[in-house]
Amino acid sequence: MFLAIDIGNTNITIGLYDGDVPGPRWRLAADHERTADEYGASLGEALRRLGIDAGRVRAVAISSVVPSLTRVFEEVSGQCLRCRPLIVDSSVKTGLRILYDDPRQIGADRIVDAAAGYALYGGPVCIIDLGTATTFDAVSADGDFLGGAITPGIGIAAEALAMRAAKLPRVELLHPASVIGRNATQSLQSGLLLGYVGLVEGMVARFQAELGPGTRVVATGGLAPVIARETPVIQVLAPWLTLDGLRFLYSLNRGGDQ
Repeated sequence: MFLAIDIGNTNITIGLYDGDVPGPRWRLAADHERTADEYGASLGEALRRLGIDAGRVRAVAISSVVPSLTRVFEEVSGQCLRCRPLIVDSSVKTGLRILYDDPRQIGADRIVDAAAGYALYGGPVCIIDLGTATTFDAVSADGDFLGGAITPGIGIAAEALAMRAAKLPRVELLHPASVIGRNATQSLQSGLLLGYVGLVEGMVARFQAELGPGTRVVATGGLAPVIARETPVIQVLAPWLTLDGLRFLYSLNRGGDQ
């Protein structure tokens, strides 16, 4: 079996694969203070609940934007699973030609998403990852990773408003009764949810203008389903794209038993 681990600033997303068949997927909070022993115990407990012996996991790949947790999960992989993980960065084989000025500046999750988006849906493709940050990445029809755009995610914006504006409450990201809010909650829901929908639609239009006709638009990340419900510009909803991409990149770089 193969284990994919995507470490973000807010969540750690984990998925199991039996060959090419995706299995259980789950999320943990990204806690910078937890040790390898603690995360190892948590992973072991999750596998036991699923009825899976840790010895069946023969391969691991990790993408991470948190260096301290990269080291922690590299240790977890070695100690608990007896696996040397593939740590994704700009040096691994991706099936893409990376044209970023300095490829080392690209987050591992963006590399994985771009590789998976192109491998699964072809190009040109715009991949939107709606998580702690909202990222837009562009891959040409010829498989060139051209770059992208990064903006703060909805959660960061909502938290910043609640912290900096004493009279503004925290709200659920629900569709407001009207775009013109009649109270603080509705106004925040309109601005946060529909405002980000407008951002996504505007950025997609600009990406499509540069990438050309036929550009596919793929959305992933924890908030992708929330935004996809509100706009037709998202053509493919792939909440687990990063995990699927890790499976693809491991096969491309190492192959072997999984």
